[in-house]
Amino acid sequence: MARTRLYRNGVLEAEGFPIADVSDHIKDPSATVWFDLLAPSPEKLAVISEELGLHPLAVEDVLHPHQRPKLDVYDSHLFLTVYAVRLGEGEDASALELTEVSIFVTGNAVVTVRSDDTCDIDAVVARWDASPGLTKHGVSFLLHSLLDYVVDGHFDVAQMLDDRVEALEDQLFTDHPGNGREMQRQMFDLRRTTVRFRRVVVPMREVVNSLLRRDLGVVEEEMSPYYQDVYDHVLRVSEWTESLRDLVGNVYETHLNLQGYRMNDIMKRVTSWAAIIAVPTLITGFYGQNIPFPGFSQTVGFWSSSLLILVASSILYVVFRKKDWI
Repeated sequence: MARTRLYRNGVLEAEGFPIADVSDHIKDPSATVWFDLLAPSPEKLAVISEELGLHPLAVEDVLHPHQRPKLDVYDSHLFLTVYAVRLGEGEDASALELTEVSIFVTGNAVVTVRSDDTCDIDAVVARWDASPGLTKHGVSFLLHSLLDYVVDGHFDVAQMLDDRVEALEDQLFTDHPGNGREMQRQMFDLRRTTVRFRRVVVPMREVVNSLLRRDLGVVEEEMSPYYQDVYDHVLRVSEWTESLRDLVGNVYETHLNLQGYRMNDIMKRVTSWAAIIAVPTLITGFYGQNIPFPGFSQTVGFWSSSLLILVASSILYVVFRKKDWI
């Protein structure tokens, strides 16, 4: 089902009307039209393209998903590709869910095409209704609220990723040797999610910065501070994402170094005990020779060898204990 809205002179006049009426409304310069499509068929896009005069290349980008976030400028309209993101829940808590949103912007119409319904378009509509004083700016206002919603979603995901990195940092120095493989899995998933998130966030700087160009004529003078605010948020998220990638890399390297340290510590302990065990083995093996030795076949020989084993092993134990090898 398509959602439609009609603003006339900054006032919401109608919504829920058929898409076939859009071409009649956009003929009025005082009208601003928005309609939203959810995973439309190629035939439906072809009809809309004909009514609004959309460029075939832009329509082709909609039909071929996984586009890079971008802004394309055509003679009759602008075409934007952005991504609404969120983290999964439950077993897929580290999975990054992306919703590709394609946006056509004409002089008095905004068309949004969503790849799936995980992008809450009702939240965008609620933002429009919360600022009725800005609806007079038409397309400039509608596009701003949509981009603001997308960038706020990026902020939320960056915050959640940052919290998970901090949780991993807290686990690094806890003594849970059995959780090493689980931690490696978490770090791998987090690193992969951060890389995917960066591919979505970083190109947004170019998209919003291009919209601020005066020669495009999309951003009205009074709306310019609002777009500048969105651009500042985009920069902050981009920088945050870069630092997250570095933090995940540092956590991974620290984890490997700690594993090496723990392995060396284990090897020291095993070697120390092996040295202690080697003393009685050496002594008893020496006394097991088939030749006479001091104390051979005498009680004193047994007690002297036992005492030598005890004294030598105790000395080694004390020495290794002082060196913290045991």
